[in-house]
Amino acid sequence: MPSPNAAATNMVPPKVGQEIQRLRNERKLTLEDLSRLAGVSKSMLSEIERNRANPTIAVIWRLTTALGISLDELFSTDNQAEPIKILNAEECPTLGSQEKGYQLKVWGPIDLAGRFEWYELQLAPQGALVSDAHDPGTMEHITLLRGSIEIETETQSRLLQKGQTARYPADQAHTLRNKSKEIAKALLVVVHA
Repeated sequence: MPSPNAAATNMVPPKVGQEIQRLRNERKLTLEDLSRLAGVSKSMLSEIERNRANPTIAVIWRLTTALGISLDELFSTDNQAEPIKILNAEECPTLGSQEKGYQLKVWGPIDLAGRFEWYELQLAPQGALVSDAHDPGTMEHITLLRGSIEIETETQSRLLQKGQTARYPADQAHTLRNKSKEIAKALLVVVHA
């Protein structure tokens, strides 16, 4: 097992400047354009892109915001190393309540949370996922893969069967309930307004 010092010497810092330059060129922005958008001097930006300056987190944040990406995306070595990233099932977070009989596997990337989310929902027999109203205009789309699920909103209740898809307003309290004696499994997509 290598020592911590050996591991530290093998670590290579991300090439922030090169990535900023790549993103700027990809968006067809000049140094002057990005400088103006980010509020960073053109000379400082040039030094950063040539890896001759160590920018502060505040400067990097202004640049990533102007480029429309998150700090995580900039510093992710996975994005730079391989364009296709494969996650194993255990790498995706799971939310749930054994008491209420539901499990939600989070398939969507965390940076899309609050805008566009997708989950694999599993409901135990008699289990329910009870949700408060989301932001105005939010919609949910559910496709049933196995079993049956009753969808209840403030105004109506409908039974969803295997292979069917339901779309309903999620800006009101709503419940997904499995009234059957078998496990129900579905894909759930939440689209925020």
